[in-house]
Amino acid sequence: MRIPLIALITFLVLTLGSDAFIFYLSRGLRNRFRALRYILYGFYALEYALIIAAIIIPARSGDADMLVAKMWLLFAFLTIIIPKLLLCIFGAIACLPALWHRRRWRICILLGTCAATLLFFAMWWGALVTRFDLKVHQIEISSPEIPESFDGYRIIQFSDLHLGTFGTDTTYVSQMVDCINSLEPDLIVFTGDLVNRTADELRPFIPVLSRLRAPDGVISIMGNHDYGDYYDWASSADKENSLREFHRMQRDMGWNLLLNQHTFLHLTSDSIAVIGVENVGDPPFIRYGNLQEAYPALTDSVPKILLSHNPAHWEADIKDSPANIFLTLSGHTHAMQMRFFSWSPAAWRYRYWDGLYSDSTGHSLFVDTGVGTVGFPMRLGVSPRITLITLRHR
Repeated sequence: MRIPLIALITFLVLTLGSDAFIFYLSRGLRNRFRALRYILYGFYALEYALIIAAIIIPARSGDADMLVAKMWLLFAFLTIIIPKLLLCIFGAIACLPALWHRRRWRICILLGTCAATLLFFAMWWGALVTRFDLKVHQIEISSPEIPESFDGYRIIQFSDLHLGTFGTDTTYVSQMVDCINSLEPDLIVFTGDLVNRTADELRPFIPVLSRLRAPDGVISIMGNHDYGDYYDWASSADKENSLREFHRMQRDMGWNLLLNQHTFLHLTSDSIAVIGVENVGDPPFIRYGNLQEAYPALTDSVPKILLSHNPAHWEADIKDSPANIFLTLSGHTHAMQMRFFSWSPAAWRYRYWDGLYSDSTGHSLFVDTGVGTVGFPMRLGVSPRITLITLRHR
């Protein structure tokens, strides 16, 4: 969660500019209500204190509690600056009549104030309520490749837990585990990003996540956050030790972690191969995965499910290919933790960012928007989600 210099300068310019503009817009009220001047001064002091504190706290070192503190400080700053920018847009519109030497449209300033206030409370609602409002999403996958004995087979997919964002509080994760177990799936799959930076974030949650139960167990893969690439290690050996410990802890939980490997599901005389690749994504994400190593004969007659964290992998290597993979399950996008009706800023970054997609050859991709948060602890318009997938032979 490093703050790039260009982004930091942009934020500071926007902050200073919006503060000056709002101070200008409020001059009439300040003349009538002198106390408003001091309220604004106090507001500005709080705003700059938040961003300074967020900058000072390191993102790539320190423990999980420090990262959580940085996330909340940045989020608190964003809940000020973003509504304020919205108010400035309305204010700029209100000032347009001044070009013709006419009075400002005060109604625009009033509407902007209402809209900014609503957005402020919506963002905090997303952090304190929606972020924990776990939903169960159900889909059916129909394909002639699915063996008849697997008709009705139930798979739970969950993704992007980002446990470090919860610190050591296991309450929400425990509720999620209870919800998954209550659905009585045949198989549970986790599609990456269990932690934010280091294996230590997983430790408080081992007893809780060990309670997940399904006849065919829990299969997991790695996401881009799981390799320790977002932490400043004292040495490469420390990073490797953390990664090995991360692998061991998952296996101690009873999870089947696939590292460019595959396993088989069996019912009567039928089988489905489940392939798990390490992270394969578009730049700047490091490519660790190797699909050919995970399953060399992709065009053989065995029906296959691929677990791959980043949906860009499906677009690059699976879509419209001869590989006999009827379903790919991914996560990674979070829908950028924001959705407005059916649109999300994720659409600017990802072609496939939420839901079920298919190509002309019968390959399907499902992108799950995850159950956790990273970057900022908020979900606005996109609740955390686990997905119940029912296979259908047709």
